[in-house]
Amino acid sequence: MKKHCFAEKQCFFWLIQHIQKNNSSVHDQTTRYNRSDSVPSERTLVIIPTYNEAENISPLVKSILERYPRSIDILVIDDNSPDGTAAIVAGIMEKESRITLLSRPSKLGLGTAYITGFRYALDRGYGRVIEMDADFSHDPAAIAALISAMKDADMVIGSRYMNNTVNVVNWPLSRLILSKAASIYTRVITGMPISDPTSGFKCISAEVLESIALERVHSQGYSFQIEIDLRAWRKGFVIHEVPIVFVDRSVGKSKMTRKNIFEAIWMVWWLKILSILGKC
Repeated sequence: MKKHCFAEKQCFFWLIQHIQKNNSSVHDQTTRYNRSDSVPSERTLVIIPTYNEAENISPLVKSILERYPRSIDILVIDDNSPDGTAAIVAGIMEKESRITLLSRPSKLGLGTAYITGFRYALDRGYGRVIEMDADFSHDPAAIAALISAMKDADMVIGSRYMNNTVNVVNWPLSRLILSKAASIYTRVITGMPISDPTSGFKCISAEVLESIALERVHSQGYSFQIEIDLRAWRKGFVIHEVPIVFVDRSVGKSKMTRKNIFEAIWMVWWLKILSILGKC
């Protein structure tokens, strides 16, 4: 019992140490992103699923469009947000041709939103897509780093946990432990050499999307990100990670639920079985 308590304390102090260390380096990392805002000419679609993001969506979209005046378009997929998110996006569309809104009739989930976005991108000839949250937890300045790393990869993941560090700001310790544990759990079971397999900030080439059987992907939340990573990795695509700083939302509410967490726990095993059978 004493050994168990000691181990817990060690884990707690290790997390606190890295959180404090990385909180102090947020400005430095953002500055680094700013020095590499130029992006290659290949067309890129940033996909942003939304539900009740009226306070965030306008400044986020404007930040992306201003930082990347060429080669990047935005697709917002809104699940009938009662707070008027879709109307705000529609207003921006009247003045900006690089943003498109797809409105869905109800809250259909993160996974189906991204699958819809992937198909939209493939149908219109985009060379790559970027998954991105609508709440500024993913810094628009970091898009350049993702795209730059695509020169040598088929998929690039914005990682919170590279090199045994923790680049997360303003999360409660319980959520941080859950997220880090989910990453370790996923790596152990699937064998994927990815530090942050649940990250929702990533750049994916059209070639990867075309090779994945999108009609077979039914996961949501954490498990959706894991499934996309695993399907790409199993097919032999090159996956790189770049360090990012993840800052928890300052306005609005998180969409993560207990159902998403439990789904991720059993879905990892289901994906492992599919991979053994050669169906993933």
